[in-house]
Amino acid sequence: MVWPFLAVILYQKFDLSATQVGLVLSTSAVFSVILGMYVGNLSDRKGRKPFMLAATVIGVIAFAMLAFADSLLMFIGAVFLATLPRGLWTSPSKALIGDLLSDPKDRELALQSLYFMINAGAVVGPALGVWMGLTGEQFSFLYTSVTYLGLCLAILLVFTKASGIAASQQKNPTDFRQTLKLLSTDHVFLLVILANILIMFVYAHINTSLFQYLARSDIQDLVTLISTIVIINSSIIVCFQFILLKLMENMAIQSRINLGVLLMAAAQLIYAFNPIDFYAGWIIATVVLSFAEVILFSNMSVHIDRLAPAHMRGSYFGAANLYSLGFSCAPILGGLMLDHWGGTALYMVCFVLALLVLLLYYLTKFLKRPNFSEYPPAQAATQ
Repeated sequence: MVWPFLAVILYQKFDLSATQVGLVLSTSAVFSVILGMYVGNLSDRKGRKPFMLAATVIGVIAFAMLAFADSLLMFIGAVFLATLPRGLWTSPSKALIGDLLSDPKDRELALQSLYFMINAGAVVGPALGVWMGLTGEQFSFLYTSVTYLGLCLAILLVFTKASGIAASQQKNPTDFRQTLKLLSTDHVFLLVILANILIMFVYAHINTSLFQYLARSDIQDLVTLISTIVIINSSIIVCFQFILLKLMENMAIQSRINLGVLLMAAAQLIYAFNPIDFYAGWIIATVVLSFAEVILFSNMSVHIDRLAPAHMRGSYFGAANLYSLGFSCAPILGGLMLDHWGGTALYMVCFVLALLVLLLYYLTKFLKRPNFSEYPPAQAATQ
């Protein structure tokens, strides 16, 4: 519900150019990615609770500031604060699932459920905003602030009622520099990170470049087509995730990811060569890409969970935040390619990148991993 309104307010109220708006939002997003890497390691050493609580408290403050900021400097400061909760929350919350559930199948189901709830929120959130009569006024950010306050109270209640949560974590005694050194020797993990950055880059064009491509083509009933694409994408994710999970339960994680990448590559080919006025083609490509998303994004988290030692889950999920760099680069690079070479060239490049992802995942079979016994866990965390 929030990010599109930030861009509108920065333009309408503070008269920033499109480049300046993009710079503010992109810089703050990259800062959140870097923070997430560090927080992941800290949560391995200090426990998950402090950072999850900090995320909610900062969320309360940041969105309250956004609701009332009347100067450009204060508003930009609030935007940067508003990106921090994700960096503080994502890695510790995913690692916490691993702390609580020792069985890999249970962890997989929990991570799948987490991805489902994120997408359910993405569907329900805007609908709830419309139902509440929110029309994008700056004051509306206060509702998000109140939501974060509710989450803060829920976290306090959960950690108070379930005292065994902290004890379930194996503490990681290595500091951030040592962890980076370890990650740099995990060649399998590094190649997976690179592959997933490319996956995020290819996928992100459905949210940005595709709509620019269609808008520049003077296609009729553009708003209807865009709305249909968005609805189909969200509906497939919510309706088919657990069905696909059941159908693929006996498939290896690597095989699931390969299937998802193949579907993503097929969607890029359809986007590249579909005639502009053939509506069904855009819908078919979106359906194929949506099924690729359902398969890939949840299983990418499961894959990281399988790669990470129990006492370093936060660090591994923190480093996995680098995926977002692919998503962040897509609007800029996609726009440049559309300007200079057109939509067909853009989607052919994305098709080739998808094939490259398959190659990178194949190469992980031949790479070495570090000796984790040299980095043993400390005693269980206490809070």
